[in-house]
Amino acid sequence: MPVARTSAMALIGMHGELVDIEVDQGDGIPYVNLIGLPDASLNEAKDRIRSATANSECRLPSKRFTVNLSPAALPKHGSGFDLGIALAMLAAGGIVRPESVASVVHIGELGLDGRVRAVPGVLPAVLAAQRAGRTTIMVPAVARREAELVDGIRVVPVRSLREAAIWHGADLDPDDETEEDPAASAPVDESEHLPDLQDVVGNEEAVQALVTAAAGGHHLFLLGPPGAGKTMLAMRLPGILPPLDMEAAIECASVRSLSGLPVLALPTVPPFEAPHHTASAPAIIGGGTGIIRPGAIARAANGILFLDECPEFSRVALDALRQPLESGEITIQRANAVARFPANVQLVLAANPCPCGRLGDAECACTPMARRRYLGRLSGPLLDRVDIQLTVRRITAVAMRAAADRAGRLTSSAAAARVVNARATAAERLRGTPWRRNADVAGAWLRAREHRLSRSATADLDRALEKGRITMRGYDKVVRVAWTVSDLDGRSSPGATEVSTALGFRTAVAA
Repeated sequence: MPVARTSAMALIGMHGELVDIEVDQGDGIPYVNLIGLPDASLNEAKDRIRSATANSECRLPSKRFTVNLSPAALPKHGSGFDLGIALAMLAAGGIVRPESVASVVHIGELGLDGRVRAVPGVLPAVLAAQRAGRTTIMVPAVARREAELVDGIRVVPVRSLREAAIWHGADLDPDDETEEDPAASAPVDESEHLPDLQDVVGNEEAVQALVTAAAGGHHLFLLGPPGAGKTMLAMRLPGILPPLDMEAAIECASVRSLSGLPVLALPTVPPFEAPHHTASAPAIIGGGTGIIRPGAIARAANGILFLDECPEFSRVALDALRQPLESGEITIQRANAVARFPANVQLVLAANPCPCGRLGDAECACTPMARRRYLGRLSGPLLDRVDIQLTVRRITAVAMRAAADRAGRLTSSAAAARVVNARATAAERLRGTPWRRNADVAGAWLRAREHRLSRSATADLDRALEKGRITMRGYDKVVRVAWTVSDLDGRSSPGATEVSTALGFRTAVAA
């Protein structure tokens, strides 16, 4: 019998590479020899396949099988190769049609009873198969809806190895068991469950800062006592951001799939990740032994990464964010692989003013040194990358009664409309450049003669730079925020008022 062939996908981060599975059947002691840099979980496929084929009435002949995974120098991880290896072995044994198996890309893990189980990363694997020019892919039935998100690909969902073998021409009776389609449940509309900005009482300056951050894609730092509304404000940010475009939605869904989470439809609402403050640097950035998994910053790509009680995070985890915030990409290097994940997030930090959170109250016993040490966990270079830094005040009883009427408060729908208009204005101004949001614009472009603000507009900002209140990076960030404030107000360019507002957002924490 000639060598039987089929294909599977190897994933390294978001990148997928086509792997050729070659199976040769020969005489000798019955054994399966798996070569081509398999990891431990993949090497265990030999035992899973033996049991799965026997329990599916597709018993393999008592021969010696050599299974080669090519390219041999590419490390292969995980159990997603099980289905492809099993079908190639069945083709080598003459149980299924070799030409049918060779024309299909197979993804799936096998159970000992022959069931085909889901594996992480089906969506990016199907995308990679499409880019490689393949047109037919066989996936676990539970991942059918996820695989069908990719246009131009014929998706063949299977529940068991027996069903897959029958599809490839095996002379077997169909499985009589009928199961509910695990992919038949309708996707949930995420936008229906978003909290409304109208719930926020008082704190008009913080609401304005939140809308400005959404309009320009600016990072945000909220400092204030417990109960002032920092978390409440952050959780309402996704509801006022524009819906994800197709490219961003596919990217978000791919990261979600790599994380092992179900994907029933392309998301429309930007993701919101809020890791606990005990999270390690690999949990934030990504990593792991063997298979490199995305961290919180990748899961928040095209959305919001919210770090509540941020001084409680380890300094290593916080400082690891500095480079991804600038580049919009996280690169994780291992001895045998380099994985890249998106990291174009909008960072929102929240912190108490002191360890006890009661700064200014009689009950606060924190010394000035303790307060400096507490906030000093946020390094200067990290805070310098945060465009808007604002102190959120605790709401008094008088202010709460005065703002009791919800009718007068800004709603998420109204704020979202302002954000969409401001982003459209910025996109029109930035046409012909690689940027679409004010937060992404390079400082050199802002300081170019045709875009430079007048001296009268930047007078306060220039003095702040001369006195050392802000750095050069901070100067550029104030100008970016000023452009966003100008876009929200419908002005053609920022004036002294917009620059002062942006400078106030930048220095309010120190005030």
